[in-house]
Amino acid sequence: MKACGLIVEYNPFHNGHVYHVEQSKEKTNADIMIAVMSSSFLQRGEPAIIDKFHRTKAALNRGVDLVVELPFAFAVQYADLFARGAILTLSELNVDYVCFGSEAGNIQPFLEGYDHYQNYKSHFTDELHKQLDQGLSFPQASKKAYQTIDLATGEIDLGQPNNILGFSYVKAIKELGSTIQPETIKRTKSGYHDEKIEHEIASATSIRKEIIKDRSITDSAYKALPVETIEHLKEYLNLTSNWHDWELYFPYLQLLVQTKSHQELRQIQGVIEGLEYRLKQTVQEATDFHSWMTLLKTKRYTWTRLQRMFVHLLTNTTKEDLEKYSEMKQAPYTRILGMNQKGREYIQTIKKDMNVPLISNIQELKHPMLVLEEKATDAYYIPHSPKVKQQLKKQELTGPIII
Repeated sequence: MKACGLIVEYNPFHNGHVYHVEQSKEKTNADIMIAVMSSSFLQRGEPAIIDKFHRTKAALNRGVDLVVELPFAFAVQYADLFARGAILTLSELNVDYVCFGSEAGNIQPFLEGYDHYQNYKSHFTDELHKQLDQGLSFPQASKKAYQTIDLATGEIDLGQPNNILGFSYVKAIKELGSTIQPETIKRTKSGYHDEKIEHEIASATSIRKEIIKDRSITDSAYKALPVETIEHLKEYLNLTSNWHDWELYFPYLQLLVQTKSHQELRQIQGVIEGLEYRLKQTVQEATDFHSWMTLLKTKRYTWTRLQRMFVHLLTNTTKEDLEKYSEMKQAPYTRILGMNQKGREYIQTIKKDMNVPLISNIQELKHPMLVLEEKATDAYYIPHSPKVKQQLKKQELTGPIII
């Protein structure tokens, strides 16, 4: 069976994701579609709008055959480490392709861009450090560094968020010596950060913004979402009374900053360059999460960087907890979140040749990365009542979703 991997967050699963699944399958002529999905918290430092199991169900109902978890240690990270974790995970599942969305939909510029990057890597690194030393944020500094080696224009344009992630996937494949073949499809209609729903294919950002604000699925959101996602969004809201966004967690974050010492804050992943003092100085002035972010944000501290820091504060994830994973050459395990019959058949054909444990229950294996996963799950469910928490966490112990 020929397998195609998709690196996803499905926050929530929308019509653009249906398009991605269908086009990727057509482009690679794959027999099975495998998604590696972030679980509770996402790459840009946000809580997922609904939990991983409801998102898994939506994906399995619309063309994905197998969903596996991207470990928390990789999920809330900058693009290169996020990509490394995803490629390591998909490599263990013996996928033939990885297919991602990009602005032009042509893989050749990414492959040529990687070779060009390798030739000018030292120049890129020098320019990156120079821009960082001048006070630019990492994304701004990276864009300028890519400009100096002619990788910020044309079809590759590494100023575009989807292109940056795609390039990181290609880099991870090459640097890990993976046999996975990268492919890309052209994004359609909506932009990564678009904040208004204009078409039946809209950005996840615009959908979340609209439905969380109104606490209901609006007419325009209905057009942008498959019926399965609508059902799972409603089901989750009925069960928990909430869709997740950062405002739910504001009181807990406020308490953590108020009660932790400067030294304790300094140990948290993402708290660097004196940010612990800025947190303490602003905590009393903030009236909600958005106002706190506005007080904290500077040219150096981007919104995404601060959100990632808050995820690690909420989960009590330290620099020491994560430093061991940045150079990993093999995923320590593969965790199945859900599958259909085709996914089950595929797992049966490959599992005897897998080099790492294949698990579905979070307690099936003792590993520090799974300890972090459990902490992230507990933190994600903090806003819910004890009864609801218990009900939601039961799925962590009962195995994968089967469709």
